[in-house]
Amino acid sequence: MTPLRTAVIGVGYLGAFHAQKYAALPGAELIGVADCDPARAAEVATACGCRSFTDFRDLLGQVDAVSVVVPTRHHFEVARAFLSNNVHVLIEKPITTTIDQADVLIGLAEAHRLVLQVGHLERFNPVLQAAAAKVDTPLFVESIRVAPFCPRGTDVNVVLDLMIHDIELIQHLVKAPVVSIDAIGAPVFTAEEDIANARIGFANGCVANVTASRISLKSERKMRVFQRDTYLILDFQNRKLLAANRQQGEQQPATVPQLQVVEQELRQSDPLLDEISSFVGAITTGSEPQVNGYAGRMALETALKINAALSRGMA
Repeated sequence: MTPLRTAVIGVGYLGAFHAQKYAALPGAELIGVADCDPARAAEVATACGCRSFTDFRDLLGQVDAVSVVVPTRHHFEVARAFLSNNVHVLIEKPITTTIDQADVLIGLAEAHRLVLQVGHLERFNPVLQAAAAKVDTPLFVESIRVAPFCPRGTDVNVVLDLMIHDIELIQHLVKAPVVSIDAIGAPVFTAEEDIANARIGFANGCVANVTASRISLKSERKMRVFQRDTYLILDFQNRKLLAANRQQGEQQPATVPQLQVVEQELRQSDPLLDEISSFVGAITTGSEPQVNGYAGRMALETALKINAALSRGMA
């Protein structure tokens, strides 16, 4: 089988890892990397054994698939150029800056029968994959995602930088439309919100309480999912899943519920390699990507509604 010709557009911190994965992936050939910084493009190209470019347009006609890992404000321009030229696209989150832009990209991918995958990396975390099989009808979800301050990613606020990971995961698990949003937040180290909390109501009655901060002294990525007779604790950072279930056959109502608690420590994994392998697999088999354009659009729509609620709260 002829290897899939690939490239990475934008080889900053995360883009360089994309390039490494393509270079090592059977079934893919890394043709080149593009970056507006010639020295950075050359450095990553040398390390990965491919060509360097400063203008992404020079790769049109030379590749079958690309990762778009440029700043969010450039996502639409770059992805549209490749989709319009029959190139499959894996685009980092958030998919675009506006819903209209997301709709254009989704429309192009469908018109050209191309894979458009959005880089919501936590979908490939083994903790999420193990928990998804246990989630039935969530009643309440609580998530916290905090990290020390890092200038990378501050071209957007904490909702689009960090919280959007959990927004997408929660919508994937709840599988119901959003009907209400309340949010509070504050800019601390940047001009945009660096810490935020949102309360999201879903049409099926589920409520999610979501907190994100990029000004913490520690890193933590946890989610708790509560449903009838069960609650789950997902520790994405330490790859642990705790499931507490009411014992079967227990009398209802119980004064003190008897719980069966099982904790799993999930395997070591490489979620980025799994994500890129899934992208390549969707292209070669003609299957739907695990995180398609619609999933990315839905996460963006909710994130933008949270931002609107934040603006109302600061008015």
